[in-house]
Amino acid sequence: MNAAPDPAPRRRGRRSGGTDTRSGLLDAARAEFAERGFEGATVRRIAERAGVDPAMVNHWFGGKEKLFTASLELPLDVHRVRGTILTADPDDIGEAVVRGFLTVWDGAEGGAIAAMLRSVTAHPTAARMLREFITRAILRPVVERVSPDRHDERGALVASQLIGIGMMRFVVGLEPLASAPQEEIVAAVGPTVQRYLTGNLGSTNPDS
Repeated sequence: MNAAPDPAPRRRGRRSGGTDTRSGLLDAARAEFAERGFEGATVRRIAERAGVDPAMVNHWFGGKEKLFTASLELPLDVHRVRGTILTADPDDIGEAVVRGFLTVWDGAEGGAIAAMLRSVTAHPTAARMLREFITRAILRPVVERVSPDRHDERGALVASQLIGIGMMRFVVGLEPLASAPQEEIVAAVGPTVQRYLTGNLGSTNPDS
C-alpha cells in the first residue's frame, strides 16, 4: 500500500490523480497561456505538457476558463460574474459591468488582481494574461450580446476603464476613488461604459 514510486518516466496521461496533478496542470497552464494566449491554448496541449490525461482538467477545474482563472490565482468564478452581467437589462449593462468587477475586486481587497496590476508594466506575460482574461473571458460575450458593431474596439475601451479603476483604487490608492463606495463609482463610470458598449463611438472615416 506504501510501495515506493516508480522512478521511470510516466507515459502521458498516466500521472496519479492527486494534488501533484493539480499543481502540474497549473504550471503547464501558466506556460501555455503565456505562450499561446487564452484562445491559442488548448486543454489537450496543457494536459500533454503536464503529462496527464485531458480529463484531469475537467476533474480538477471544470474546463479551460476555470483553469485559466486558477492559473492567475484570481478569486472569482468567471461564469458567475459573466452570467450576472449578461442578465442585466441592456440599458443598464454598463453599470452591471462596473458593479461586477468592483464586487470581485473589493471582496478580495485587490488581492491577486492588485498584484497582477502591479506587475503588468514590468512583465509582458502578466500584461497579456490580464488583457486576455478581461477582454476574452469576461467582456467578449458581453460585447457580442449587446454591442452593434466594432466589438474589439468597444471591448478595449471598456477594459481600459476597468483596469484604470483597479489600478487607481488598489495600486495607486488615489483618493477619493480608493475609498469611495461601490455604488458611487458605478453611478459615475457606468454611463461611460454603457456608451462604449452600446452608444455611438463616432465615425471611423475622417472624410465622413
